[in-house]
Amino acid sequence: QIQLVESGGGLVQAGGSLRLSCVASGRTSTSVAMGWFRRAPGKEREFVSGISWSGGSRTHYADSVKGRFTISGDKAAKTSYLQMNALKPEDTAVYYCAIVAYAAAGMDLSDALDYDFWGRGTQVTVSS
Repeated sequence: QIQLVESGGGLVQAGGSLRLSCVASGRTSTSVAMGWFRRAPGKEREFVSGISWSGGSRTHYADSVKGRFTISGDKAAKTSYLQMNALKPEDTAVYYCAIVAYAAAGMDLSDALDYDFWGRGTQVTVSS
C-alpha cells in the first residue's frame, strides 16, 4: 500500500504562484511515475502534469498549463512538486497527486486510469 500526501495549496490572487508538494510512502519500483490532476467544482477530474522516471526522465503537461506550471521531483524520495505560476481563476480546483508504482516506459501520463494510488487532494483557490 502506498500513501500520498499533498501540501502547499491555498488562496492566491490571479497572477500569483503556489508550489504543491506530494510525498509518497510505501514500496515502489525504481520505475515510477507521478502525476497531478485537478477537479474544479462541477467539472470532471482533469490531467494537469506528470513526470516519469521509467526509461529515463520525462514530463508532460496539459495544454492549459504549459508555460505556467512546472513539475519536478525526486525519484528516490518519491516526491513530486508542482510549481504553479501566473495562476488564473480557472485554475481553482482540488489538486490531487497520484503515483504509478511500476510505470512502463512510454506510458500515457495523462491517463488517470493508469495511476495506482491517489492522495486526498489540496485546495487551490485563485481569486480574480
